[in-house]
Amino acid sequence: MNVSWIRYLPSSIRDHLAGRPALQKVVGNAGWLFADHVLRLGAGLLVSVWLTRYLGPERFGLLSYANALVLLFSSVALLGLDFIVVRNLVRDPSCRDETLGTAFVLKLAGGLFAAALTLAASFLLRPGDRVTQLLVGITSIGTLFQAFGTIDFWFQSQLRSRYGAYARSTAYLVSCAAKLLLILLQAPLAAFAWAGLADIVLGSLGLVLAYRAYGASVAAWRPTRAMARELLRDSWPLLGTDIVIMIYLRVDKVMIGELAGDRELGVYCVAALVAEALYFIPTAVASSLFPGIVEARGMSEECFQERLQRFYRLMALLGYGVALPVTLLGGWLVPLLFGAPYAGAGVMLIGLSWAGVFVNLTMARNYYLTAMNWTRLHFITDFLGCALNVLLNLLLIPRYGGMGAVLASLVSYWFAVHGSCFLFKPLHRTGLMLTKALVYPKPW
Repeated sequence: MNVSWIRYLPSSIRDHLAGRPALQKVVGNAGWLFADHVLRLGAGLLVSVWLTRYLGPERFGLLSYANALVLLFSSVALLGLDFIVVRNLVRDPSCRDETLGTAFVLKLAGGLFAAALTLAASFLLRPGDRVTQLLVGITSIGTLFQAFGTIDFWFQSQLRSRYGAYARSTAYLVSCAAKLLLILLQAPLAAFAWAGLADIVLGSLGLVLAYRAYGASVAAWRPTRAMARELLRDSWPLLGTDIVIMIYLRVDKVMIGELAGDRELGVYCVAALVAEALYFIPTAVASSLFPGIVEARGMSEECFQERLQRFYRLMALLGYGVALPVTLLGGWLVPLLFGAPYAGAGVMLIGLSWAGVFVNLTMARNYYLTAMNWTRLHFITDFLGCALNVLLNLLLIPRYGGMGAVLASLVSYWFAVHGSCFLFKPLHRTGLMLTKALVYPKPW
């Protein structure tokens, strides 16, 4: 992060960064992720407004159902490797080619399996619905290209996220332009599924080119059985966790589609679309701070715990910074942007924005559990939250539709990250630290 950037920041933050190059690097890395997501938020919001108005709640709900079903199984393709690979690269950068090559092969195999599962699920859930099956088939191809996300692990470990940001942003802008053109041409629903796939393919190609521009080559990767065993040994509990997380982040959309219909799902997805777009700030901050959290553990326990408490408070503060404005503006802003058919999404967005506070803290706490290698506790707490989410969805969606899913998310997200900490002795201290962050979210 250069001096010219620092001088545009508020004086309190500028003074805090002065003479601290490591922290400046973290802020600079988060800045690139922030810029990437701001671009996505701006362009994505514009395209989404046009797209939802063009498709209407029912067809938009059907497209969202296909995306949700694919994402529900996409965690199988991730194999729980994300945090593990970044952690290993921070600890030992010299094993880059072996680690990245092995992770790529594993994720490619996982993508093939996930695509097959998704297609089978679409035929099982909607056996006579050829439109849904076509949309799912097109979208599921994208799980194969998730393997190229392995390249971004190296950029994250080196706090060089600008390379990945260039690739993702360029691909996303091309995809957005394609969707706008399809709207003007009044294209059929399947064309928008192809446009979504093109975003993933172009993003993957961009990552390969960015990696080469960095001075490295995918051709140098060396996958080995020994590294595969090592990665899978550490990641399999996180695979279970990733599956559980994806279920309780995406199952609500599938259940709304099955229990309340595609039209109600379309309204809910507008609220979820805006809410998930606002999660970009904590995601950028968390991925940038994770390498520092890992390093702090090797310094001293006191330094480790101090950074964690600041981390939790920062994530809570970011959550409140989103939830409060959305509460004031969401009720009238959503129908103004997306149209009267989506008016019910306003109150849903308000509820999801408060659930976002706990999503933020979940990211922070999960990084801590990964740094401690407490993968089993990670899995258990997320599994309990997922089970609660599914149960509440079954009870509330038939009665309250999309708002029932919002209430289920709010309760289950809180329980998974905070309430469950008091059920397990090793997490009691974490529960108290999270309580402090919720009550007094001042990171410095």
